[in-house]
Amino acid sequence: MLVGHCCFGSPDAGLLVALLPQLVHVRGEPRLATLVELVRDEFRERRPAREVILARLLEVLLIEALRSTAGTAASPGLVRGLADERLGAAIRRMHESPTRPWTVAQLAKEAALSRSAFFARFSRAVGVAPMEYLLAWRMAMAKNMLRQNESGVAEIAGRVGYGSASAFSVAFSRHVGLPPARYAREQTEPAALQPLPGARQTMS
Repeated sequence: MLVGHCCFGSPDAGLLVALLPQLVHVRGEPRLATLVELVRDEFRERRPAREVILARLLEVLLIEALRSTAGTAASPGLVRGLADERLGAAIRRMHESPTRPWTVAQLAKEAALSRSAFFARFSRAVGVAPMEYLLAWRMAMAKNMLRQNESGVAEIAGRVGYGSASAFSVAFSRHVGLPPARYAREQTEPAALQPLPGARQTMS
């Protein structure tokens, strides 16, 4: 038996984790079986760069496991949504153009579905409504910009699809629990206490 553990180092890991299936049960996948054998062999041997190789293998193993359950029988989540050809097109458009004033009707058009069919299909596959997902994506982008202190609140508001700093501040405060300026301050002080970026995997 192999037991693995993965920690997402990004402060926005919650957005990704919330959209992943709670349980993935995979059978009869040759690619996964090969990866598991490679992980087992690398773990047992004490060769140079063992930890680096294990980290990379575990990353690929996790991605392959998620991809193998991306069909309609999978638990709701982002992977299932992206695996749906029509929903995937709408999700990619949201990612590519977050500043566009999207509506459910416009997103449905990108997916070549009626408004009602798109809303129901998206909610069922991803686990959240389309505009709720778009809001979470915009807020994740905004938090990243605020952490990097690369722009003022007004500029960030425009870059994530808000027409004014005040509208953005209200949405950000409601979603995050802090006003943008205060969030930026708290993320930059003290820097020494911030978690290191990246992901960490361990095997036992």
